[in-house]
Amino acid sequence: MASFRKIINEQQNQTFIEQAKWCSSYFSKLKGFMFRKSINPEEALVFVYPRDNRVNTSIHMFFVPFDLGVVWVNSAGEVVDTVCAKPWRPQYSPSKPACFVIELHPDKLESVKIGDKLTFSTS
Repeated sequence: MASFRKIINEQQNQTFIEQAKWCSSYFSKLKGFMFRKSINPEEALVFVYPRDNRVNTSIHMFFVPFDLGVVWVNSAGEVVDTVCAKPWRPQYSPSKPACFVIELHPDKLESVKIGDKLTFSTS
């Protein structure tokens, strides 16, 4: 059964994402949004890594035929980078180490900025 988390933007004191799928296993991170035709504005995935790193949190856009908003968050909960990833690009990497990668609808990027503090809640 999938696990979900609410993502709260502490800087703005509001919910950033109501229900994001928590992806901490290898297989849950493997597929991401590949082979999908589109993304719902309320969908989001959170890829979880054991420690802050730039290499492990890099993503590719192979087999993702639509733009995707990407937010990188470090272990302190600070947003360290964001990008609107374009289809079929080989790699996007954060400018600073991160341990969480949030993939979501690109319109959601307007609600977060570098330096914001995000928290993940199970309720």
